[in-house]
Amino acid sequence: MVPVMIGLAISYADSHAEKPFQWLPAVLCLLFALVMQVVANFVNDYFDFQKGNDDNTRLGPKRACSMGWVTTHAMKKAILVSIVMACGMGLPLIFFGGLEMILIGLLCVLFCFLYTTHLSYLGLGDVLVLVFFGIVPVCICYYLQLNTITLQVILASVACGLVIDTLLMVNNYRDIENDIRSGKKTLAVRLGKSMSRIFYLLLGIVSCVMGGAFVFYGHLMAFFLPLLYLPLHVSTYKKMVKINHGEELDKVLGETARNMLIYGILLTVGMLW
Repeated sequence: MVPVMIGLAISYADSHAEKPFQWLPAVLCLLFALVMQVVANFVNDYFDFQKGNDDNTRLGPKRACSMGWVTTHAMKKAILVSIVMACGMGLPLIFFGGLEMILIGLLCVLFCFLYTTHLSYLGLGDVLVLVFFGIVPVCICYYLQLNTITLQVILASVACGLVIDTLLMVNNYRDIENDIRSGKKTLAVRLGKSMSRIFYLLLGIVSCVMGGAFVFYGHLMAFFLPLLYLPLHVSTYKKMVKINHGEELDKVLGETARNMLIYGILLTVGMLW
């Protein structure tokens, strides 16, 4: 929801008489993003179970397949149904952005699978978060409204991706021991615990620093309001350091998700101010 909000807020601020803001593609973008998140979660649930990564040592929230709540056959059907739903919601966007929107949708679905089956095991999950939870949704939401992409929206999309990557970082930080056993070489595994914590902190700081670019575009509040996110991020980082390991890190995961939402709201309000 956060990258869609940000992309739409910037496009709304830049809309004018010749290119007025359109609500239909805005709603379709939001629905597509939300259902694709469901697809990602289902795919994650299914393939991590198949690979044996969701065993009884897993510290995160319970997974449906590993807990036996649904069969793998039922999960495969759920994945298919949710993909069809997402594509059904995204297909009308071709009327606003052209046939290339089909390619964007297919890439979203493809990398949804590649992330869980291959790329996350190679430590490339953070790159995918930056691209598909930052650059792609923010820029595409803007493009669908104004049929162009500016440097401002690119910078905002990267800053958004960095903030959202904090969630993946703390998730992988919590699972370092389990991922090492299963051969999953996430960025957290490659960096080690100490450097992973520092990287988590820097993600939030760099995203706020990047917001300084908004000042040059006359959006002062789009820079100053998101700075209120920083004390929350630092506070959560300190809790991450204090807890260090174990299931208690799920609290840090929850706070990180809250911080992300607050950042998105603050940037959206600042852009619309």
